[in-house]
Amino acid sequence: MHDASLRYFLEVVRVGSIAEASERLNVAASAISRQIAKLEAELGTPLFERRPRGMVPSAAGELLAQHARRTLLGAEQVIAEVRRLKGLERGLVRVGCTEGFATDFVPGAIGQFRETYPGISFEMHVSTPRTITRMVREGDMDIGLSYGFAPDPSVRIEHAGSAPLMALMAPDHPLAGRPFVTLADIAAFPLGLPAEDTTARQLFDLACGTEGIVIEPVLITNYIAGLWRFAEVAGGITMTGRITAISRISPFQLRALPLRTKAANERRYELQTMLGRVLPEAVQAFAAYLKAQLARIERGGNHPLDLAEREEAPLPRP
Repeated sequence: MHDASLRYFLEVVRVGSIAEASERLNVAASAISRQIAKLEAELGTPLFERRPRGMVPSAAGELLAQHARRTLLGAEQVIAEVRRLKGLERGLVRVGCTEGFATDFVPGAIGQFRETYPGISFEMHVSTPRTITRMVREGDMDIGLSYGFAPDPSVRIEHAGSAPLMALMAPDHPLAGRPFVTLADIAAFPLGLPAEDTTARQLFDLACGTEGIVIEPVLITNYIAGLWRFAEVAGGITMTGRITAISRISPFQLRALPLRTKAANERRYELQTMLGRVLPEAVQAFAAYLKAQLARIERGGNHPLDLAEREEAPLPRP
């Protein structure tokens, strides 16, 4: 199998149409069709189901797509390794993450990592948990930081941990002096919640359903900074994950309290990479650094890391 035929095949898998793949790749549709036909002849099985609305990979096509993604990414890695001067002087790391990770945790980690490895550059893509996992699975991102309710078998889990909810509020809020809050506690105050497609919102709704409590939010938005500002100046409360809370309570002057509920530990976060792929050295090093940062947050419980604690674990060296 040649790289060109695999690239053509993967593009048709991605867009679901030979005509659209032809336009995107700037390659004649007949050439793409011939390459796919050759692959099907070589393997002795159809790779697509032709449907009125497009082409969908068959079971054999799905298996070949997984192989093709690993093969092409491996070839790209070899080229990158050959071009490196030495150590981690050059490299690109593509990180996909949810907004909670993207606001502070990932940019902060990138900044600290580049103090030691200034030649490494980054791409960061922010999306929903499901999209992030798909992009890692298909090789569009090297590393994924995502949330979910169960381990995802379609990707390699480099690190995982519990992602309970925390309630954010201003330091002078009536509940701010407590060690934790319950759903009954926050029901009496204005509540802002993220959109329904976020795992934080899904976990909150699950907790309310489990305990039989109905709380109507006064603000729903997909803009997380708006929720923090609502909690900071409007006397309200909002919900977020522990990692996000720890990284953002200082600049937003917020108090973060654990939400004590029966469903508190149902959600988890995952540090994901592609199954079966040998990661480039820069990606391996940054994944190891993220894992160390996450582990220190877990050891620190619900309190922000101070500088001395960050200095306990140095950056990985080549």
